[in-house]
Amino acid sequence: MSTCSCADENHVCQRNPSMKGDAYETQDFDPAVRYSDGSVRLRNPNIELMDQDILYHLALGSGSHDLVEMFGDVKFVCMGGTPKRMKQFAYYIMEKIGHKLPTGTTLLDISQYSHRYCMYKVGPVLSISHGMGVPSVGILLHEIIKLMYHAKVRNPIFFRIGTCGGIGLEGGTVVISDEAVDGMLRPYMELAVLGKTLRRPAKLARSLACELRSLAHSENPYDTVIGKTMCTDDFYEGQARMDGAFCDFSENDKLDYLQKVRKAGVINIEMESLAFAALTHHAGIRSAVVCVTLLDRLKGDQVLAPQEVMNEWQMRPQELVARYIIRYLHLTGRISLQGHNSMCVKSPRRYNLVQQESENYD
Repeated sequence: MSTCSCADENHVCQRNPSMKGDAYETQDFDPAVRYSDGSVRLRNPNIELMDQDILYHLALGSGSHDLVEMFGDVKFVCMGGTPKRMKQFAYYIMEKIGHKLPTGTTLLDISQYSHRYCMYKVGPVLSISHGMGVPSVGILLHEIIKLMYHAKVRNPIFFRIGTCGGIGLEGGTVVISDEAVDGMLRPYMELAVLGKTLRRPAKLARSLACELRSLAHSENPYDTVIGKTMCTDDFYEGQARMDGAFCDFSENDKLDYLQKVRKAGVINIEMESLAFAALTHHAGIRSAVVCVTLLDRLKGDQVLAPQEVMNEWQMRPQELVARYIIRYLHLTGRISLQGHNSMCVKSPRRYNLVQQESENYD
C-alpha cells in the first residue's frame, strides 16, 4: 500500500510542489487536450462543426445557454453517487468557502429538467450526482468534459467523492485511490467501439492523491490511506458478496479471492473509479477518487453500521476535498464570495428545445 508521509495540514507535499499558488496555472499542455491558455480541448473534431451541442443528460446546450457565462469560472468538479449527497455537498462547500447567494435565492439544480443527474454550482465548484456504476458515470463524464470545453474552463480538477467496501480496512477509513483496476485486476477500461475492443488506461493523478493525503488531520479518529481501488461491474457477485439473488461460490472461495486482490495491492472496492480514471486521464484532466469505507469486506458483506454513523462517515471525504479546495482558493487568490445563481439563456427557443429533448431522451 502506497502512503504519503505528509501529515501536517499546512505542509506542502514535496513529491509535487504544485500546491505553491501560481504553479497551479503554469504547466506544459498537451495540445491534444489543451489550448495554449489551458482551456479544455476535445479529442473530437466533430463538436466544433455542430450548430448546437445538446448535453441531453444535463439539460444544457451550447446554443441555448451561455455556457461561458454560467461555467467559465469553474475550477473543481465534484461528483458523487446520489442527488441527496451532492446537494448536501453543495451546501457544505458553500458554507466552507463563504460563498454568498443573492438575497432571496437558493441553490438551483441546473440539470433538474434532465431528471437524471443533479448539478449545483457554488462559485468555482460544481457538485454533480453521477448515479451508480461505470455506464452512468461514463455518460456524465462525456457531457461534463464537453461542458468544460464549451465553457472554456482552464485546468479543471475532478473529484469523485463516494463510499466503498474496504479490504482489511475498518469502516470509516478514508481511501484516496492512486490507481484503478477492474475485477480482473487490469488497470484499464475496455470499451467496444465499432465492433472492436478499445482499452483506455485508468490512471489517476498520484501527485494530487499525495496532496490530499497531506491535508488529512493527524488528530482525526480514523485513518486516511492511499492505495489501489478495484472497480466492478456488479455490486453482488462481482464483488464476491454472498447475499445476492445468486451465489455459486463458498465462503472460503470468497475469502481466497479477497485475499488475492489484497495481495495485489487493492484496499477497497467500488463501481465507478475505472471509468472516472480512464476518461479523465484521456481528457488530460487531473482527478482523484476519495471514498470512505462502510465495512471491511473480509469480515462481512452487509453494511450494519447505524445510519447516523454512516452519515458521519460519508462527510469525511467531503471534508478532505473541501480542505483542498479552500487551500487552493487561498493560495491562488481566487476567493470570490459573490456569484449569480441563475440560468444564462442565449436563445429562449433553443432553451425550450433543450428542455424538451432532455425530458424525452430516454
